[in-house]
Amino acid sequence: MNPHDWIAMTTAHAQCFCRDVRLDADLPSQWVAHCHCSMCRRAHGAAFVTWVGMRADRCRIDDPHGRLRWYASSPGAERGFCSRCGTMLFFRSERWPGELHIALAHFTTPVDRDPQLHSYWDMHVAWAAIDPNDGLPRKTPA
Repeated sequence: MNPHDWIAMTTAHAQCFCRDVRLDADLPSQWVAHCHCSMCRRAHGAAFVTWVGMRADRCRIDDPHGRLRWYASSPGAERGFCSRCGTMLFFRSERWPGELHIALAHFTTPVDRDPQLHSYWDMHVAWAAIDPNDGLPRKTPA
């Protein structure tokens, strides 16, 4: 697919590794950001996680085999994963009511925007090289 075809798309699709948990998300997204917090790093086993912020009411989760599980990762926050393949797909929190955060890597179709910032930059790891000239703001949420 041409990278600019997302302009004509109204729905983006995501899925876990085994494809038992799927998602349809009606665009537009609210934001896309790289999160460098230690909890995202540990949950995903990666230097950072790129999240797509969506209004939860614009997302439809298809879980015909009942594989989606939610882990209470911190007070008022949960991470959604597939109990068959272990894919960590989602994040939701009382801090951002009405939002569902979906890991960008699990989308099988393009979303409507590129990453816009580095969140929790103060927690980034030194062992992962990140282009200092990528033009994205580096923020530490209050």
